[in-house]
Amino acid sequence: MPDSSFLDWPFFERRHKAWAAEVEAWAAQHAEALAGEYDTDLATISLVRAMGEAGLLRVPCPEDGRLDVRSLCLARDILARHAGLADFAFAMQGLGTGPVTLFGTEAQRARVLPAARAGTALAAFALSEPEAGSDVAALATVAEQDGNAHYRITGRKTWISNGGIASTYVVFARTGEAPGAKGLSAFLVDAETPGFRIESRIEVTAPHPLATLCFDAMRVPADAMIGRPGDGFRVAMGTLDVFRATVGAAALGFARRALDLTVERATERKLFGATLFDQQMSQAAIADSAVDVEASALLVYRAAWLKDAGAPRVTREASMAKLHATEAAQRAADRCVQIHGGLGVTKGHKAEELYREVRALRVYEGASEIQRLVIARAERERRTSDPA
Repeated sequence: MPDSSFLDWPFFERRHKAWAAEVEAWAAQHAEALAGEYDTDLATISLVRAMGEAGLLRVPCPEDGRLDVRSLCLARDILARHAGLADFAFAMQGLGTGPVTLFGTEAQRARVLPAARAGTALAAFALSEPEAGSDVAALATVAEQDGNAHYRITGRKTWISNGGIASTYVVFARTGEAPGAKGLSAFLVDAETPGFRIESRIEVTAPHPLATLCFDAMRVPADAMIGRPGDGFRVAMGTLDVFRATVGAAALGFARRALDLTVERATERKLFGATLFDQQMSQAAIADSAVDVEASALLVYRAAWLKDAGAPRVTREASMAKLHATEAAQRAADRCVQIHGGLGVTKGHKAEELYREVRALRVYEGASEIQRLVIARAERERRTSDPA
């Protein structure tokens, strides 16, 4: 039985316990089976469809436009513990539609959210470029006005999750209202738009649908813009401010599974006439992973609670949660592999799978190094800002 005692923490309300139980029941029955499909694209599509049919996508794609970050984190925590691809499928429906949910018009929401909520259409968030990942202000994709009612978008995006299987993409491009980050805008783009093509698919260590996108003077209507001209950076950062803590939650789920496997293996494995658990070094590894899990949970759910409580920005807290939880999950996965010995590096074993799954979390949605910069600057600002 998974440990659910953390649900008694004051961060949560009764509805969160009910939601966690609903996600756990679905994941126990479906997550690993669907994620085990040989074709990664098909597995992702099947997971999204099944989640939609079960009603789970009402949380990342809400009808009322309100994203409950604690519920998002709980789902990612639980799904990641069961299957990394299940977590991915859930999270990308939220991230891909997040700009529309948070900043879109009623018409844009009506166009995208019902199908995303039902699981019949996948969504994608197209921000990163070959020369612009962490430095959003360096985006080179350009959107130029074409008359009064259209824009033409030219450029490339890469490392785009759900690239090649999504129906809609939120594309960020330079419209030039001001230099740097202030001259970006966001556009809602259909996958079938002329001038849009998938340049290549990207294979990574833990299989997920990823692609490089190319826009060849792609013509989109002006009402495809999300927010106002020049609002792109605000839209991107506002969306990531919600979803960054949920990356920490996914890492937490991986770390929980790694800890479970570590304890199980140490208890069962016999070595020198005793169990592996009887070795003090094994106990130390288990203790360190247990502390990492608890500390990560506190940071993740604090950030989520603050956002749900109405804090205008939780950039510092979300960055702390993502940084600690992802780094801690890597340590927990490494200890798990070490305790399993040869089995831990055997392809197809869960310990080996966790080790690969965790690694990307320390890179995407802001690498650990970027989180450290964000946190350090926030700390300086807290000490130098005028208390009045």
